[in-house]
Amino acid sequence: MHYAMKNNLLVLLVLLSGHCISQELATSPWHIQAENINPNNYYGITVANGMVGLISSPEPMKMKDVVLNGIYDNYQRGRVSNILKTFNHVNLDLDVDKIRVRRSMISGYSQVLDMKRAILTTSFDVTDKISVTHEVMSLRHLPFTALVNVKIKAKKDVEITPISVMEAPDHLRDVRQFYSQIDRPHVSFPLMTSVAQSPSGQHKVAASSTFIFTEEHGHEPVVIHQDWDFNRHWAKFTKTLKAGETYEFAVVGSTLSTEHFSDPQNEAERLTIYARLEGVDRLRARHQQAWEELWNSDIIIEGDPQVQKEVRSALYHLYSFAREGTAYSLSPMGLSGLGYNGHVFWDTEMWMYPPLLMLQPEIAKSLLEYRFERLAAAKQNAFAHGYKGAMFPWESADDGSEDTPVWALTGPFEHHITGCVGWAFWKYYQVTGDKEWLRTRGYPVLKEVADFWASRVERNGPGRYDIKNVVGANEYEENIDNNAFTNGIAITVLRYADQAAKELGITPNPGWTHVADNIPILKFTDGTTRENATYNGAVIKQADVNLLAHPLDIITDEAQVRKDLAYYEKVMDPRGPAMGFCVLATLYSKLGETNKAYEIFVKSYRPNQVPPFNVLSETAGGTNPYFATGAGGMLQTVLYGFGGMEITNDGIKQNEVKLPKKWKSLEIRGWE
Repeated sequence: MHYAMKNNLLVLLVLLSGHCISQELATSPWHIQAENINPNNYYGITVANGMVGLISSPEPMKMKDVVLNGIYDNYQRGRVSNILKTFNHVNLDLDVDKIRVRRSMISGYSQVLDMKRAILTTSFDVTDKISVTHEVMSLRHLPFTALVNVKIKAKKDVEITPISVMEAPDHLRDVRQFYSQIDRPHVSFPLMTSVAQSPSGQHKVAASSTFIFTEEHGHEPVVIHQDWDFNRHWAKFTKTLKAGETYEFAVVGSTLSTEHFSDPQNEAERLTIYARLEGVDRLRARHQQAWEELWNSDIIIEGDPQVQKEVRSALYHLYSFAREGTAYSLSPMGLSGLGYNGHVFWDTEMWMYPPLLMLQPEIAKSLLEYRFERLAAAKQNAFAHGYKGAMFPWESADDGSEDTPVWALTGPFEHHITGCVGWAFWKYYQVTGDKEWLRTRGYPVLKEVADFWASRVERNGPGRYDIKNVVGANEYEENIDNNAFTNGIAITVLRYADQAAKELGITPNPGWTHVADNIPILKFTDGTTRENATYNGAVIKQADVNLLAHPLDIITDEAQVRKDLAYYEKVMDPRGPAMGFCVLATLYSKLGETNKAYEIFVKSYRPNQVPPFNVLSETAGGTNPYFATGAGGMLQTVLYGFGGMEITNDGIKQNEVKLPKKWKSLEIRGWE
């Protein structure tokens, strides 16, 4: 799929290989440069490969946290599970002339993320003695492995002692530290490993690392290992440099758990040894090749360089937080930290999934596989609540049971999540036309989702198959009846299940369409769609009614769309989450009000940017980045709003578009 829009024309372009990167980082569409770094007001950017997330730090040669995907345990966050921070296995200390480098000794500190190659580069000077360049990669082709490459240039004759540190976060327990020498006829190198139990002891977690020295520097230095305490050990070497001499080395490390392998210690060591013997050049080349393939699906905006960089940042983060060939999903904060406990919400299916489905359907498929593998748990959840079919949890983690904190009413009552899951499954089939997948994955989920809604409604007469006592998309309104979005998504997936059955030659349950035809969408007396049976104009957290126009396409009449927009735009909480405003922007764009759409679009995320990389927080003035849900929302505005893209039963369709005034062209490159 490859589209380019210039004004209102759809033009098929020839794909060009690669892009030219400007030498000026400030204007480069591929680089995010941290400016005016203040350690006390610093929100890191994430280098991730869909499995291991490395979060940057203002401290030299450090990563703040290392987040490992797919593994959860109960700790620090009440009686629910939390995604796990693993060993910080890629950090370095540095002694210069036997003095430990501190921030007070550093000048010219700079950090730049190269989004095209997914490399974070930090550079700085240590007094007047050395210059340091420090590169970090979470290797895309090796899901559990990271690479750190360091180059030190001497300004004077100097002695340097780089120190590779392995440190356990406080929540890991029973930490064991190991050090060995891999000694073969033609190669010898040290291997540092740490192993621990997860907080409850449910899992074992391991990490291993080693140095990589390049042959051009002659004999490899002697590496010394030291234990510091029960949670920290390190390996170090010393090198004397002459003025003007440059020395380069690397650290490679792997981390995983019993969630991923039955023997995580041995596997972490094997993967680290494998990477060590691949060497820096091969690791870097394969990492870059993997990212080049990802960036074959891209959004290119001409005429608005700031938005171009912001859109690329959103794409970069979604690509970084997920990967194909897994059964792991996306949390609202991705792999950027522990926000929302790393749980999976509707944020995945309704916000982050649609852009990935358009641009990276194999990654989107992995997100659906996460839900499919937890279908049995969703069926048990429905059974426990007295319903049929499958009832997906509002917050999902490892086993697919409800993981919302007990005090939050969203867990028992925000039932629209089940519709969102079914919606996403049908959309995948519409885009790919993969009938075998529909037979083995899509329809089994859609059938159970439809059975849930058919049992969930309360039959109170024709046109009154009510859905009572729910929390809708607007979570400010709790335990309400006939919520617009909940009813709308139920209607939609009941009809999708009917379509899916017919696609496979299966006779659908006739009750599905009958129920769909009788679920009400309420209105005020003036014809405005009413959010719920008791709603009377209170401030709303985020879009609810407007979702019926996009992405559900239940409300298609332009006059009705405008009426609902005019009403609910006025009551949107300005401090609500970003994705609600993205819905408004998308709808105004579809209506041809491009200038207003653009104004809302940039306001939906720019006030949420935090220093020094402009990563997104959940709300304006918030401090919990990276909010991948907001990234998904803004990308939907570009793709489905300004880009005029639409997913139909015939696949992806291009509608007439009107670009913002500043945009000379919009090019959407997707999967072939």
